[in-house]
Amino acid sequence: MDPTLDRLFRHMAWGNAYVFARLSEISPDAWLLTAPNNEWSVAAIAEHLAGAAGFYVTRLDGNAPASRERLAIPATKAELLQLAQYCGEADIALRKLASLPDAMTTYQRGGETVTRARSTILAQSIHHATEHRSQIAGVLSGHKINAIDLDEIDLWGLGDAEGLGE
Repeated sequence: MDPTLDRLFRHMAWGNAYVFARLSEISPDAWLLTAPNNEWSVAAIAEHLAGAAGFYVTRLDGNAPASRERLAIPATKAELLQLAQYCGEADIALRKLASLPDAMTTYQRGGETVTRARSTILAQSIHHATEHRSQIAGVLSGHKINAIDLDEIDLWGLGDAEGLGE
């Protein structure tokens, strides 16, 4: 696999795991918080982040990493950890799928047939995860809960965490 692409998928998985770990350290009551004028709670965003990762896998190979029906907006630490595990499985699958050649893929979405380049789906999976990690951090920060420091999960942080010092 291209080393840049591999690094991006390793970073996504590492960043997602970081966010789920930090969420597990705060009160589940904080997971109910939302941004002003937005109905999506931290817990709903976390479920969406993980569930979408599975949908991206399915769009690329037809197989979700685990039963999507098991996922729910977490209300307990056990449910959050189940969501984190699902997201981790999807992240592993996406990294493996990123090593395959680019091609067009067709899938069903909302009753419609959609055709996209595999590279578009893969790029969107990284962008989507980054967007929602930031959204979760922002909601919490807006409520003066500084549980997630996005600067700790930049690409340099990944290099440090992997012992590469990059």
